[in-house]
Amino acid sequence: MTSLIDRLPAAAPRYTSYPSSPHFSEEVGGRHVQEWIRALRPGSSLSLYLHIPFCDTLCWFCGCHTKATRRYEPVVHYLKALKAEIAIVAKLVPADVRVTHIHFGGGSPTMLTGPDFLHLVNAVKKHFEVSPDAEIALETDPRDLEEDRLDAMAKAGVTRVSMGIQDFHPEVQKAINRYQSEELTRWAVEECRARGIRSVNLDLVYGLPLQTLDRLMSTVDQSLAMKPDRMALFGYAHVPWMKKHMKMIDETTLADAPTRKIMAERSTAHIITAGYKRIGLDHFARPEDSMAIAAETGKLHRNFQGYTTDEAEALIGLGASAVSNFPQGFAQNDGASNRYAVAIHSGRLATARGLERTQEDVVRGAAIEMLMCTFKLDPLAMRRRFGQRAEGVLREIERVTGEDDGTLIALEGGEYRLSDRGRLHVRQICALLDPYFQTGTARHSAAV
Repeated sequence: MTSLIDRLPAAAPRYTSYPSSPHFSEEVGGRHVQEWIRALRPGSSLSLYLHIPFCDTLCWFCGCHTKATRRYEPVVHYLKALKAEIAIVAKLVPADVRVTHIHFGGGSPTMLTGPDFLHLVNAVKKHFEVSPDAEIALETDPRDLEEDRLDAMAKAGVTRVSMGIQDFHPEVQKAINRYQSEELTRWAVEECRARGIRSVNLDLVYGLPLQTLDRLMSTVDQSLAMKPDRMALFGYAHVPWMKKHMKMIDETTLADAPTRKIMAERSTAHIITAGYKRIGLDHFARPEDSMAIAAETGKLHRNFQGYTTDEAEALIGLGASAVSNFPQGFAQNDGASNRYAVAIHSGRLATARGLERTQEDVVRGAAIEMLMCTFKLDPLAMRRRFGQRAEGVLREIERVTGEDDGTLIALEGGEYRLSDRGRLHVRQICALLDPYFQTGTARHSAAV
């Protein structure tokens, strides 16, 4: 019997949603979102994601919805629209729905001045019922963290920050147009902790141009020395057909697939040896961290921000290109800041596209999330939750397992479990359970 690995797709979705975003369409609009918000259960929990689509400089490896600007005026105009959207959406939310998670992403949210960031947080707290113990997470660029911004973060009640590092080697940084020293990053970590921000996450990337295994491992060691609470190790997604600035990267300097695999395996093993628990595909956390506890107790989830402890019923995305996740489906705002602002200032939602989930989507989404979060699929849990509707995807995972020789996946103790090698290919295995992927034409990044 040949191994399943021989027929896995080379590229696959990241499965931060199911169905994945290339399958969103204009059939879902503002009317759907209004209905879905109004349908939230009173007393339920809600998450908010606020998108800041601006950076001081554009990093060539970046896959985010963002643009570089040296002028602050466009940011000011954008914030006016964002605050207006906060007010519009909040009016639709039923009484007693509590916000338990707030996530600021970008772009670079720390491009905002200290006062502007505080005003934005206060606008959220004014219009929504925010739980006193809500997590407030902020994606940060250490190069932006001046004293006033750090003080504003502490005053706003930020509880967790994520800092992008990518790679500390000067040649790699030059190749991706991002210059950030180890000393600056260490200073930023220490300043955040000195202000009472209790959780610091560091984000690394493997597969970057001119990056070697030695350079990556050196960056891992330098990052571990800062004693982060969590770490993420992402594979660089080279998608120049989607992100034109990636054409600035010399493709001949990118690692091939076997080298990327070695980078992922060696760095993962090194981080685990340092005492971190492996969380899902690309995250790590200290054993006492809430994410490690969630993974241990089966409460880990996956959404557009990646792995999360967030158990809220819905996630509402605010800002240009932001994506919302409701029990009924997904919705994404217009990605163009000017069109987004025009819609909001006219008093309507800026929804541009989305997807209304079928019952089959819900079942397959649960199976894929279980595989992505736990590296196993439990038929008993699926049948308990979905009854007869679970049988289709269970037959498919049985077929997939039967086509393998035990290298990647096997039936053990009544559960379909991925091997250590199989974990590295979890996205590709999930793609075999994804009929949208099987019949679609969307291009995706390398899966390993």
